[in-house]
Amino acid sequence: VADKHFGTFLKQKFVSRVSQKNLKQLLEALKYPVTEESISKRVALLITNKTFDGYSTRHGAEKDEYEMHCMLADLGYDVVKCRNLTVKVIEEALQKFSKHPHLVHTDSVFVVIMSHGSLQGVCGTDCKPFEIENIYKSLNTQNCPALHNKPKVIIIQACRGDEAGLVVLPDEDLAKTDAVVHKEKDFISLLSCTPNTTSYRDESYGSYFIQYIVEIFKEFADVDHIEELFRKVMQRFEESEFGEIQMPSKDRCTLTKNFYLLPY
Repeated sequence: VADKHFGTFLKQKFVSRVSQKNLKQLLEALKYPVTEESISKRVALLITNKTFDGYSTRHGAEKDEYEMHCMLADLGYDVVKCRNLTVKVIEEALQKFSKHPHLVHTDSVFVVIMSHGSLQGVCGTDCKPFEIENIYKSLNTQNCPALHNKPKVIIIQACRGDEAGLVVLPDEDLAKTDAVVHKEKDFISLLSCTPNTTSYRDESYGSYFIQYIVEIFKEFADVDHIEELFRKVMQRFEESEFGEIQMPSKDRCTLTKNFYLLPY
């Protein structure tokens, strides 16, 4: 009887181990692969426009640039940093970035653009709009196969209009293969505000959007995936004094797995 019970115990233990192994494999399959080697090959593009040929100077932009650069570097990204670019030069910088030699070996990329903006796009220093659509085109599978099946994280700090985000409602109204693949996949974007509204910036400390991103990523990047990090940035705005006038917006997410910036 004792031998029978011991045999049952061993069987249960074996099944438990197999189940734990399968569970671990399943969880790994739900994540984008990240290794120490791929982290060492990470690369990011950071574009900061501060002065313009017709618009006001973005005082505090240098603070945003510094904080974002430090955050990306801490996450293992080699940051390609550009300042005060016209629309044409932004396009050239993006094209050059799409051919960066590290893209073959990296596990992901960040593209961060901070400037004035409108619903039509992000402003170059020549005050012409650079369409965010061009980022997707430059880094999609068709034009940048080196980033196939790799997360491409886009962060845009810019106004998307001049309307206030605030609205007051009456109480009663509160409520890897040669097979055919999709050319645009594994993107996620976080824009600093919703369409037609304004994004706010402190002239001494920089934009609240970048401040909150850095704050959240520093605290949670080692435990949360990118979509959860973005949700927490949005929640941070909701809980702040700016929640009534500005709300970041996730856009065009085609991630098929969870992307954790740091392996655990």
